[in-house]
Amino acid sequence: MENVWPIAPASGDTRRAAREAAVAEGTYYLGLRFYSGPFERALREILSETAGRFKYVVTPNVHHMVRLLDDHGTLWPLYERAWRVFCDSRVLSRLARFEGLHLPVITGSDLTAQLVAQAAQKGLKIALVGPPPPARAALEQQYPGIDVELITPPMGFITSEAEVQRCVDFVVQAQAPLTLLAVGMPQQEILAARIAEHPEARGIGLCIGASVDFLTGKQQRAPIWIQKAGFEWLHRLLSDPRRLASRYLLECPRIFYLIWSGRRKSQLGKVR
Repeated sequence: MENVWPIAPASGDTRRAAREAAVAEGTYYLGLRFYSGPFERALREILSETAGRFKYVVTPNVHHMVRLLDDHGTLWPLYERAWRVFCDSRVLSRLARFEGLHLPVITGSDLTAQLVAQAAQKGLKIALVGPPPPARAALEQQYPGIDVELITPPMGFITSEAEVQRCVDFVVQAQAPLTLLAVGMPQQEILAARIAEHPEARGIGLCIGASVDFLTGKQQRAPIWIQKAGFEWLHRLLSDPRRLASRYLLECPRIFYLIWSGRRKSQLGKVR
């Protein structure tokens, strides 16, 4: 159930504190606590936490939620440990609206774009895990003066303890305020949790999937009007049907069954 703010008292400071406390508590949907504040505040909070011990951000979409709900025991703890959970899907946000919940959309791609721009402006180092070297060159060309350290682990690295440890050591040694983990789900979430366990790791890590590809132009996002209409998934499907058909046409529709199943279990629980 979405957090309900208390009646605002006379003091402006108190009202602001109450609003911030409500945002921090978040909105619970499908059992996961999502951040319930606006994009601008999310950006400010990330930038204000970059000097502390490492914590990470996840941005689940419909596909992620299906995988989480289907594999609750393995993947769910990785999302529960996250410092912030942002809704990356307008479809998911609209499904939550049917439950009477407000789930602001803060996409990983938009968040990455703003944070990289801020990093370039403020001189913040970025540790980038995943893309090949041309991605670093593209970022440096797009954002002159940006400081990016890159590691490109091999395919299937997550099954190799040595490769995982190499990535953890890279992030710890970089001591970057911002770490972008672009190795896909669930590899990036597993890696983020491992980094967070290291006592010397610092900064904020973001599990961003293909966001760097969109930022550097390797992949094209849907036009804004398509994004706002909630059909960015269709644009991606049509751009790469062979790779994405199974995801969007077979896996993602399971969200409707999982929502129905969750409601049914809840109703049965109340009857008992």
